[in-house]
Amino acid sequence: MNNKPRVPTDGGQALTHNPFANLNDAGLPPGPPENASDESASPSAGNRESKRGKNRGRVDIIRQTAHRGGKTVTVVTGFVGIGLPEKERLAKAMQQACGSGGTVKEGRIEIQGDRREVVARILTEAGFRPVFAGG
Repeated sequence: MNNKPRVPTDGGQALTHNPFANLNDAGLPPGPPENASDESASPSAGNRESKRGKNRGRVDIIRQTAHRGGKTVTVVTGFVGIGLPEKERLAKAMQQACGSGGTVKEGRIEIQGDRREVVARILTEAGFRPVFAGG
């Protein structure tokens, strides 16, 4: 009645074909050891990061209330040489530290409320030189 072939459920044969086996003889240089971390695998990258981390430039911290319905917003401007993903990471860290909302708009970070001191501390830890500007 039932002529369908049955699929074995006992595990079947083990896979014996390794598609990467021929790469050992290809003359490629050996890769990094598996237990090495990213920092020890590339010592020059660590030096570059520490140099960049010391002084990444001046950023201005401004308190604004104009055109915001009377609400105070802390605005960080003047970033040079960092992209949107890093600004978003900094904004997320600031929001968590301040316990408030915020966003990244037009290349600047906006945090809700007057949280200049907390924002300055986070920027200093990230290697920036924060300057309180405006009112």
